Parts: sequence; structure tokens; C-alpha cells
Amino acid sequence: MAEIKPFRGMRFDVEKAGELVELCCPPYDIISEEQRKQYIAQNQYNVIRLELPKEGDDVYARAGEVLDMWRDKGILIHEDKPAIYIYEMEFNAYNKRDCVKGIIARVKVEEFSKGVILPHEFTLSKAKADRFNLMKATNCNFSQIYSLYMDPEHEITNRLDALSDAAPENELTDSDGVTHRLWIVSDQSEIAAICKAFADKKLYIADGHHRYETALNYRNYCRENKIGSGEEDYVMMMLVDMEHPGLVVLPTHRLVRDLPQFDKENLLTACREYFDVTEEEDINSAEAKLKTLYDDGKKAFAFYCGGSGYTLLVLRDTDALARLLPDKSAAFQGLDVTVLHTLVLEKILGIDADNMAKQINLTYVKQFEDAVAAVEKGDAQCAFILNPTKVTEIRDVAAAGEKMPQKSTYFYPKLITGLVMNRF
Repeated sequence: MAEIKPFRGMRFDVEKAGELVELCCPPYDIISEEQRKQYIAQNQYNVIRLELPKEGDDVYARAGEVLDMWRDKGILIHEDKPAIYIYEMEFNAYNKRDCVKGIIARVKVEEFSKGVILPHEFTLSKAKADRFNLMKATNCNFSQIYSLYMDPEHEITNRLDALSDAAPENELTDSDGVTHRLWIVSDQSEIAAICKAFADKKLYIADGHHRYETALNYRNYCRENKIGSGEEDYVMMMLVDMEHPGLVVLPTHRLVRDLPQFDKENLLTACREYFDVTEEEDINSAEAKLKTLYDDGKKAFAFYCGGSGYTLLVLRDTDALARLLPDKSAAFQGLDVTVLHTLVLEKILGIDADNMAKQINLTYVKQFEDAVAAVEKGDAQCAFILNPTKVTEIRDVAAAGEKMPQKSTYFYPKLITGLVMNRF
């Protein structure tokens, strides 16, 4: 099963580079160009120059040059001996303060067909080409792939809690109020025990599908060209217990825009074939209403077309997906996003899978307030407010060898980039 190992992590020397909070950044794919420039203006050594390069005619080659320069100057230094890193994030979600903790290690990359590391979402080729070009130029993972594992007795988490009882090696609080902490475990007996604990486990990718597929491509590239030392057979991951009490998945809402002949009443009439349709007075109560239905195991959406109220859609025909998608597993058929995409977006509105992937008539937003505002401003014709996907649903779909539609999950908070890096 999963093979993990320690590595000599590459980290910033804060005495030379500056405050760690100025050197790290969020994941590259959620950073705007304006934000990228702000990070660099604040500190020229911000990791964004490596993770999202925009300098020079060949941005990837320039990233490699910058990396070499920073290593030569001692801005980036390597651990004296191989280590495993304990990483904790403390954050606010659903009106409470919470923590999630896991380990950062090297994980041996395996083809999905082997059933050791399992994906749950589809990926886009453009993003994979970008990450592959960056890996070829830098031979480095600047950010971790976020993966989950099953550990019913929570032995690994208990061990991590004991090992992180002392003060962390690094700590910072980002602009979103998330506190990030890093502990370094270099004791060989502890490392051996942790690695052994993963020998019977599968890993479920939570976030970072593009980077994982890139790691596979990079390994194959090195083998075909007879380059590398064997370290390219591994990729840096953050590994978290699937039942960790601090694990939070947020919903991703759908906005419909620029759809010819969109008609609210026709849509609701068609929805009544499958859903109980109820008019609600206050859009601000939608999230709470959906949460109640979520806790009851119901499939429900808030449909918003503007104004103060909204329409509540609760799935009544629970066998509809089995009839329409007989070749899919029960886990896939039962996903909220499957219900919405199949019965409403595709069957009623005519937005097929290719349209969704290219985002021709569909936009994805994380925040409820942003979804409502987009409709009110006329940027969208309507919004579908969703409940989050359950972690167990992610596991079951992946275990069935299937993939969810894009933007089915949003693990919060996002792992910060720059605390520790993996140089081959």
C-alpha cells in the first residue's frame, strides 16, 4: 500500500529572507495577478516567484534560475538530515475555532490503477502542462498534495499529537486569520513507526489532482530520459486522518450565466418532476435551512433568481439517479453535485459536461454572499446554493474507481505554500 519516507526539506532561512509570513503564500491557483505582485512587493523572496513564475521570456527556466540563486545565497536551506514534518492549521469555520493536523512526507507515486492512491475529481490538461514544465525546470515540489487516509483507531494522529506537544519550529498567521504551525520530526525510530503505520493504507487525494498527475508524468519523463536519482519516484504530500475532527469541506456554489432563453418558471415547472419545490421568504436563511436538510440526509438546493426570497428544491424522486445513471455507483449517484448536474443543469437547462468543464454557461463560487451578489448585480441569471460534500462520500466515490464532477469539494483551509519544500 502507501509508501512514505522522510526527506531533507528545503525551508527559508528567516534570518536572511525575512519574516516567514512575508515569504509564504496561498495555493497558486487561487492567487490573482494583483495579489502576486503584492506578495513580491512585500518581500522579493516570496515563494510565489517560484510557484507562480511570471518573469522573463521563459518563465519556467527563470524560476529554476531564481531557485538556484536563492539556494546559493542561503535564502533556502536544507534540513541536516531526513525528517517528517507535522503541520497544523488553526482556523475559523462555521462560527467556531478549530484545528486540523497531519504530516508532510514524501509519498511514492503510483498509477491510479494500482488502487493505492485514489483520485476523486477530473483534471484539466492545461493546468497539468503548466505544473509539468515547472517541475522540469526546478526539480522541486513547492506545495503539498493534500491527501486523506483511514485510521479507525487514530493511532497516527495520537502519535502526531504527542510529537507536537512542544513549541513548533515555525508559526505564522496569514491574512485570513489561519495560524500555520510546523514541527520537525527527525528521530529515526519515530519516523520508522510512522512510515510503518502507512504500509496498509490507501491515500485519497483531497486537493492537488493536477500536481499528482504531474508527478506521475515527471517520474515517467525521468525514466524515459534516464535522468534523476530515484527521488522523482516520490512526491510531497500532506496526509490527514479522514476522520480528523477538524477536517472541513466547504460547498462550491453554481452560477448560471449567458444561457439563451433562460426562464425561471419553466425551470421550476420541470423541477417538480423530481423535487419538492417550496418558495421561501428570506435568502439569508438558505444556508441554515440547507444545513438542517443536510443533517437529515436530504438532497437539497437553494435556487436564487434575485429579490429577498428563494426557492427550496428538495429531491423527492430518490431513484431518479439510479434510472438515469445505471452504470454509476450508488456513491456517485447520491452526490449532491450529481443530483444537481444531472437533473437540473443537464436535463432541464441543457448545460452538458463539456459546457461545465469549459465554464461556458457556468461559474463556480465558494462564498454564499458572492453567489447572491452575482445574481443581484446581473452577472448571473441564477444561483444554486449547495451543501458541502461529505468526506465519506469522497472516499466512497474514489474507492469505486470513479471521479466527481469538477469543483465538487473545497477543503478548508488551503495548505500554505512555502513552509517546507521538496527538492529532488
